[in-house]
Amino acid sequence: MKNILQNLDKAFDNKIRLGIMSVLSVNSRATFNQLKEELDLTDGNLASHLKALEKAEYVSVTKTFNDRKPNTSYEITEAGKAAFERHLLALEEILKQL
Repeated sequence: MKNILQNLDKAFDNKIRLGIMSVLSVNSRATFNQLKEELDLTDGNLASHLKALEKAEYVSVTKTFNDRKPNTSYEITEAGKAAFERHLLALEEILKQL
């Protein structure tokens, strides 16, 4: 069991970060507003968790303007995909052993 726990990533301990990664893993890209609506979060709450995932280099951010309105979108990085997959596999292994 100890080896399985080593594959859990602390970045995904929080349910909001787990939700963000889940949304981004099935969508090629999501805007800040899409994530906010899908996960039912406040701006500040979502922003702080996205910043943590950016710092871990699990998501990348793109900022553009549409008719002078800022548009921020996020994508899962290759490192993020690999880490998220390892985390999910570790969760599956834990459940199998229960």
